[in-house]
Amino acid sequence: MITYEYPLNERIRILMRMEDLFTKYSHFIALNAALDHHAALLTLFEILEVARGDLKSDLIQELERQRHTLEALRNNPSVKPDALEEVLGNIVATVAQLQAPSGKLGQHLRDNEWVMSIKQRAGIPGGVCEFDLPSYHYWLSLDPSARRDNLHEWMAPFQALNNAITIVLKILRDSGQPTHRVATQGAYQQMSSGRIAQMLRVVLDESLPCFPEISANKYAINIRFTALGTGAERPKACDTNVEFDLTLCCL
Repeated sequence: MITYEYPLNERIRILMRMEDLFTKYSHFIALNAALDHHAALLTLFEILEVARGDLKSDLIQELERQRHTLEALRNNPSVKPDALEEVLGNIVATVAQLQAPSGKLGQHLRDNEWVMSIKQRAGIPGGVCEFDLPSYHYWLSLDPSARRDNLHEWMAPFQALNNAITIVLKILRDSGQPTHRVATQGAYQQMSSGRIAQMLRVVLDESLPCFPEISANKYAINIRFTALGTGAERPKACDTNVEFDLTLCCL
């Protein structure tokens, strides 16, 4: 099965983008090649850009809201006490980690002139060649463990953000129940009925030669399944019935 997720507001869109960037960073830093660590650093620059604004304060508020909601379940016989206490403990610890550092998120990177010089050149196509940044070329020639130590140091202040995003998105994904649906001749529409979701999840068999194109507003959800064309052909709409599972998620 393959899952497609679609955010329905800007806040969830940013969280999903950050999650994607943290996942890519974790992949590249675990490898040893210089080009992999170059990709990890470029991903870190993207994290720095996306993490601007009130993201940290928004996450703290959301985690506190979820903590109060979960604490009310302590006497619920259908809730496993150990699992509940583990989640609450993770939330409390993550909030404390987010509140600990003072100053603007990512300021430690902005204060590093050498790292910022690489970021500036990285915005130019082909701008980080060895003749442009010999110091960076030297850094890429270091032992992988030395480069990895630097990357871990630069990423460390963002780790609490990563933990918070993981908690919030897990709660969001677990909030909905999947329902089986059929897109007649590749098209599906569902009226919102006043329920405002924050994320849609579409799950279908990966053997199906199509993918969903999703649009939604407070009135309706529209899903159109499309197949990739061959060669220079444009993608074309499916004209067969497509079975899938739809989940509406809301915090």
